[in-house]
Amino acid sequence: MSIDHVSVWRNCLSVIKDNVPAISFRTWFEPIKPVKLDKEILTIQVPSPFFYEYLEEQYIDIMRKTLRKEIGPNAKLEYSVVVEKANISNTIPGKTILMPGKGKAGIVNPAVTPPIPGKNKEDIPNPFIIPGIQKLNIDPQLKSDNSFENYIEGESNRLARSAGLAVADNPGRTAFNPLMIYGASGLGKTHLAQAIGIEVKENYPEKVVLYVNANKFQTQFAEATRNNNRNDFLHFYQMIDVLIIDDVQEFAGKEKTQETFFHIFNHLHQSGKQLILTSDKPPIELNGLEQRLLSRFKWGLTAELTVPDFETRKEILRQKAYRDGMEISEEVLDYVASQVTTNVRELEGALISLLALSTLNHQEVSIDLAANVISKLVRNNKKEITIDFISKTVSEYFGMSTELLQAKTRKREVVQARQIAMFFSKNLTKSSLSSIGAQIGKKDHATVLHACRTVNNLKDTDKSFRQSIEEIEQKLRIS
Repeated sequence: MSIDHVSVWRNCLSVIKDNVPAISFRTWFEPIKPVKLDKEILTIQVPSPFFYEYLEEQYIDIMRKTLRKEIGPNAKLEYSVVVEKANISNTIPGKTILMPGKGKAGIVNPAVTPPIPGKNKEDIPNPFIIPGIQKLNIDPQLKSDNSFENYIEGESNRLARSAGLAVADNPGRTAFNPLMIYGASGLGKTHLAQAIGIEVKENYPEKVVLYVNANKFQTQFAEATRNNNRNDFLHFYQMIDVLIIDDVQEFAGKEKTQETFFHIFNHLHQSGKQLILTSDKPPIELNGLEQRLLSRFKWGLTAELTVPDFETRKEILRQKAYRDGMEISEEVLDYVASQVTTNVRELEGALISLLALSTLNHQEVSIDLAANVISKLVRNNKKEITIDFISKTVSEYFGMSTELLQAKTRKREVVQARQIAMFFSKNLTKSSLSSIGAQIGKKDHATVLHACRTVNNLKDTDKSFRQSIEEIEQKLRIS
């Protein structure tokens, strides 16, 4: 029976969808288009060279397995790179067939304001310095601590971080222009945006990079309007090579500011300059912003930052403690990471307070001290999560009694429920492995450790199991 490229790729996607997170599937697989099937070689179209590289790095195993299942053991994959909105010709040797770019980069937008005749860059006032003080070099307004080195990668930020690195390597020349990073407060949007700027300055010292909060931009614009310097303000920002605007939702309702930023955006984008934006919501949910501006925010990549998982939170604490010269036990790290779950800012704040209290009172950093600090910093109206509470919640979820969970049986469903209870007890309580084992089935610490590894492995490979774990965790946290 003959098969075509569309049905082959559709069958591959049906398997891939069950084995990768939903957000990853939407971002990395839905944009792919099957092009042709030539014997055992399937050609797929991807929107950028970085897209191809990311697929090869992160998903090549699952793609290889599904393709071989559909076509046969000698199946091969070729990539056709079609870069939208820019005529970029970067041939990727070996596996990629290059196709010419198709887009709007060559269309001149009449809204772009041309440079002021007769003025040099040095003659345009810098709104970041006091008038009268000459300063030709523009300070990028970046904090050195907000680097990629200090930005811990996890599932919650992997897409945004990877895209940020690609932008830093080739600003203005990827499909991610603009790069819009969005998420709730305290999840690291500013850190990541500034990390990109820092990396660009290291890679391209000659480029002009500037970070500015939307409120600061609005204040500068108001000042320029009062002083009748709006043209100078506009052209100062049009000189920037990499412009980072933080909290663009603050432009809501400010029509004149939006109009000016619209002109700046158009000029930079058409000139091949890079724009990086952050917001607390995706473009579709930003009320009070003009539609023409929102449409431009969608031209590149919109990447979400979500709440980091337990392992990422723990690694953030470990790295922060190391940089601050603190020695903290694994038990304390586990406890803080399990209790402070809202955002990264609260997590780091808890660690700073813990260090201060330990130093001032000459106390060892212990779980009791951590509990004291967290009780004052974190709003926690829920009751304490205990091993008994976890066992009861897991038992109810699987429709069995807590007595059965403790029984000496090797039934698969009971063993799996017991392993899940051990997994949550390790991650959500401060109990030792031995204590957890003693309270769940009278097992030893090695059994608990094996249970945690088993649950982690199943989470990574079984979509249905992963969904069950997420549902149980939600029940535990909201109770």
